[in-house]
Amino acid sequence: MNRRIGFAAIVLGAAGILTTRGMFSQVTLQPTHKVIKLPGGPVQAPFSDAILTGNTLYLAGRIGLDPKTGKPPEKIEEEIKLLLDGEKEVLAQAGMTMDDLVYVQISCSDLSLFDTFNAIYKTYFTTKEYPAREFVGVGSLLRGGHFELQAIAVKR
Repeated sequence: MNRRIGFAAIVLGAAGILTTRGMFSQVTLQPTHKVIKLPGGPVQAPFSDAILTGNTLYLAGRIGLDPKTGKPPEKIEEEIKLLLDGEKEVLAQAGMTMDDLVYVQISCSDLSLFDTFNAIYKTYFTTKEYPAREFVGVGSLLRGGHFELQAIAVKR
């Protein structure tokens, strides 16, 4: 197969066109697209909590805010739990669990909290096959939060 034909086959395959012995047939690929927006959150922002397309869930950035005050709790451990409980709730709306996460990015305003975060974070998984993760230091976060988590999950 020369390179042009090979490249065309890859592009056409990605577009949902399958080949059989040089014959092309159109296959309709329409992944489901579901918006997940949890009711009663402390901040009503112009974005969704997550978008489910096919088996992949894209989770928006989330901060561990107290739903009553709209602010992070005084205890860091409580903020982490609120954050992770919120992620679990969004995942549940898509029929997923924390074990379906494949990529997680944590933005943190104080990198000395890394070990505190990890101690709680690992208890939210039933498997030791944790998702790929990034822990990034940032100057500040909205509403005085110490952590913001965004993620991608794929239904197993």
